[in-house]
Amino acid sequence: MATKLVGVLLVTALVGSRGIGAQASTNGEPTQTAVFEPLIADPKEPQFFATYLWARSTRLASRLASVGFGQTIGVVRGRDWQVAVAAGVFSEFNMRSSTTDLLNTDYHIGLPVNAHAQRVDLTFQAVELLVADEASRWRVYGGGAYVFAHSPADLKPGVLHGGLEYRQPRSLLRLGRFATGRLVAGLDAKAMQEHKWQVGWSLVTGLELGDPLVALGSGRRWSVLLKAYTGPAPYGEFYRDHVSSVGVGIGFTL
Repeated sequence: MATKLVGVLLVTALVGSRGIGAQASTNGEPTQTAVFEPLIADPKEPQFFATYLWARSTRLASRLASVGFGQTIGVVRGRDWQVAVAAGVFSEFNMRSSTTDLLNTDYHIGLPVNAHAQRVDLTFQAVELLVADEASRWRVYGGGAYVFAHSPADLKPGVLHGGLEYRQPRSLLRLGRFATGRLVAGLDAKAMQEHKWQVGWSLVTGLELGDPLVALGSGRRWSVLLKAYTGPAPYGEFYRDHVSSVGVGIGFTL
């Protein structure tokens, strides 16, 4: 049921957002970019990705495939604000198994209200506020969340969340008329009251490739990323476990 709901929300948002998201310029004016750029290193940021991981954990397999299907897409937009639909499905598979068994699936469905300096994300389970400070190529963000619907029932509700990101303001490479590439990197830290505020650290860096006809950070983008994580497992079924992992993956942004 949750998978179907996520799919319906994504399709609805894609149809409704034509003309709202970033588009190639046809009259020489600057292209429109996202009001609040997606978080680079948050493991639960709705996005399309596939990652191969080498992991250390008491219950998880030592080799995992982590995949995500989702996006945050603007539906209503003003000059410096946006109401969006955020929907995502995140799954992990055992790559040591001959049948690549499914180990875990998590869902995210929300209505984030974005501004250049902040994001309020309302979901069926929690409310999160992030405040960001951007300076050219750098962004630092911080805030927290309150989980009001959770299982098990005694799960403590507090979450602290922050991070630092870098997006190269100019192209690092150009592949003719096909793509331009820039360096991106992010460090995300999340601490939950349930884990006695133990921090989960996520580090991501790599190359983001986009359409050379639009501004950097606009339009559809591919990415090739190196990822590392250590801390409480960001996978719902294994939330009580500690996991450390490194891996390589690809991503896609509409």
